[in-house]
Amino acid sequence: MNIEEFRDYCLSLPGVTEKMPFGAFRSAKDILAFYVKGKIFCFFDIGKFDLCTIKCNNPDEYAENYSAVVKPFNMNSKYWIGLRFNDDMPDETVKQMVKLSYDIVNSKK
Repeated sequence: MNIEEFRDYCLSLPGVTEKMPFGAFRSAKDILAFYVKGKIFCFFDIGKFDLCTIKCNNPDEYAENYSAVVKPFNMNSKYWIGLRFNDDMPDETVKQMVKLSYDIVNSKK
């Protein structure tokens, strides 16, 4: 999956907006984040496009099955995971994981 395919997928989910919220931080200025209801559910570095960070209810469950699951970038690993692109997790599963993250955030009031 390439960056445009991934971005298009994220933006195809209902009510999603995108921002680059960390421009004031040199090490995070290239982070593109996707929001639903004003909350982030997914983000990645557009300069690298090597992994995304998503919300997850059961991080350990996915870490056991895929080496593509890594510690999240700068987030609590109890609630977030990192997914390396083009690793052992199929693109469709990555999309399913992003949708799950979206659903977790979208279901909150």
